[in-house]
Amino acid sequence: MNNDYALITGASSGIGLEYARALASKGYNLILVSNQADDNRRVAEALSSEYGVDALPIYADLTRREAAREVYDYVMERELQVDILINNAGMLLFSTLCRTEYTSLDKIIALHCTTPTQLCRLFAEPMVRRGRGHIVLMSSVTAWTPYPTISHYAATKAYLKSFADSLWYELRDKGVSVTAVFPSAVDTPFYSLADKQRRLLRSVGLMLLAESVARKALGAMFRGRRRCLPGFLTKVEAAICYLLPAWALLPILKIPAVRRILERV
Repeated sequence: MNNDYALITGASSGIGLEYARALASKGYNLILVSNQADDNRRVAEALSSEYGVDALPIYADLTRREAAREVYDYVMERELQVDILINNAGMLLFSTLCRTEYTSLDKIIALHCTTPTQLCRLFAEPMVRRGRGHIVLMSSVTAWTPYPTISHYAATKAYLKSFADSLWYELRDKGVSVTAVFPSAVDTPFYSLADKQRRLLRSVGLMLLAESVARKALGAMFRGRRRCLPGFLTKVEAAICYLLPAWALLPILKIPAVRRILERV
């Protein structure tokens, strides 16, 4: 069994669970961080039983200022060596800025920006001392262009894009890889859709399977790739977003159906 640990945030469901399952199958021990205590404990027990690895569940509200330090202290007190850090925990808000609660803004910024940055700061240092390690930051295809109705979400993902790029340059010669992942829509509990709708979106490639995203992201991570855009249509969407000037959104926002959506959210 591998003596190294992979620390995964948001590990009790969705992409985080698939990261955990894939790494357990490779013999990595797991530190599973989630704010869903019961689900996280069940996941840890199941993966430990199935793959024979050590799987430690940590309950943590990663929107709290102290969360990153508390997770790090937990790991250090047990003298565990984290070789892989996957910043996966996230939340999605569908609303215009003026209709978004202040507390929700605080939470999404903390969860997507503050805590991942602090976790990278804390765990990258011992990785650099050892001369090896891997860091994954879950961004989004929304990081490539303005996205009205999820401006806060897209902006935090753009932060992760920039942060991951800069960190890659800082750590590339120190044996530590940094990989930013940019999925489009993924079939997770984020989206309140009927099974029929999910199947349709998956069949045309507009919604990705969480297992596929995790597998491709880990492949990119182990190869030391700076970026991973899982799925052909994701690459096309990112290219269009990158090349399309922001002003091109203006005519779209004037479409009556789009205006009604903006007024509603």
